[in-house]
Amino acid sequence: MERFDIAVAGNGLAGRIAAIALARLGYSVAIIGPAGESQDGRTTALMDQSIAFLEGLGVWGALSGHAAGLKTMQIIDGTGRLFRAPTVPFRASEIGLEAFGYNFPNSAALNVLGKIIADNDRIESIEGRIAGADVRDDCVVISLEDGRTIVAGFVAAADGRKSLLREAAGITVRRWSYPQTAVVLNFAHTIPHGNVSTEFHTPTGPFTQVPLPGQHSSLVWVQAPAEAEAFLALSHEEISRRIETRMQSMLGKVTLEGNPQAWPLSGMTADRFGKGRLALIGEASHAFPPIGAQGLNLSLRDIIALCDLLGMKRDHEGPKPVGDAFDRNRRPDVLSRTASVDLLNRSLLSNFLPVQLVRAAGLHLLDLLPPLRNLVMQEGVAPGRGLQGLSSGLREKIARKRA
Repeated sequence: MERFDIAVAGNGLAGRIAAIALARLGYSVAIIGPAGESQDGRTTALMDQSIAFLEGLGVWGALSGHAAGLKTMQIIDGTGRLFRAPTVPFRASEIGLEAFGYNFPNSAALNVLGKIIADNDRIESIEGRIAGADVRDDCVVISLEDGRTIVAGFVAAADGRKSLLREAAGITVRRWSYPQTAVVLNFAHTIPHGNVSTEFHTPTGPFTQVPLPGQHSSLVWVQAPAEAEAFLALSHEEISRRIETRMQSMLGKVTLEGNPQAWPLSGMTADRFGKGRLALIGEASHAFPPIGAQGLNLSLRDIIALCDLLGMKRDHEGPKPVGDAFDRNRRPDVLSRTASVDLLNRSLLSNFLPVQLVRAAGLHLLDLLPPLRNLVMQEGVAPGRGLQGLSSGLREKIARKRA
């Protein structure tokens, strides 16, 4: 029986970042899970707030060489419907940032995080699968399939959508699915991307190109399941041609790199995000379609909130049972982000004219009203930043009038 202050269940990006962050607070940490997936072909875009957090952990310096900045993000209406929206560019410089965030391959991030964990004396990596857990008032007991037992004063469950820790705590979930499949791939191109990410809104969902270092980009192409299956059966040359056509040759000649991967789209929200000596992190807590680079950014805000609630380790004291406080803290952010992504995705799928009109009108307003566009950009980078700026601006105007 091995004892730790905190156990992190899950060996993915969220789990590894959580382990590093919690160890930095002075706790002894066990990170439990099977070996990471080095063949993960997906990429992740982290926004400015998340990058600042990784810098504070001493992680970003090692990862930045694998990343490309997102200086401009533009939305193009490719639905071909009666009510079409204008092309809306969002520029980081408009809100005083060099870049909204940075995009990097998941495999590179997993390797960087793995090396940092291996060099950290406060973290022990335990390779194995969790068989069950007992979430008690004074500790959490985790049983592994190989017979080992881990006892921890607190658990950060980052063990995915089918979280065993969540089930052990008796936390139920709400699930839903979409008639969509996300095809994920990387490609090279002959025209530089200029650190511009382009998202085409299509009748089946978003087609999102995101810059990678050099003349390379990642792509998430959301399609109907049958179309995705047929697409994956095409030759690399034909896939490259279709991507170039869909992008209107904006990046010149396209060459597929590696093999595409496909992921059926669904959503999930836990009914509680924490309980007693347990906090749910990442997709153990929330999951939704890959729209607007929200997934891992939301997971990092889970980790930031947990670190704030636990605080620095005090001598001879273990972690406090902050799970209930964590649930209250994370509820507004998780529920609002989940609802907004779900609403946008369903608006792309809807053939109901009033829905199409509202969506197009919203993008028109963002194009025509810089203050509104500024607010949306600030909120996309860090929840609350735009509203805080708006309120402080109003206070300054009132103060000037009084003076």
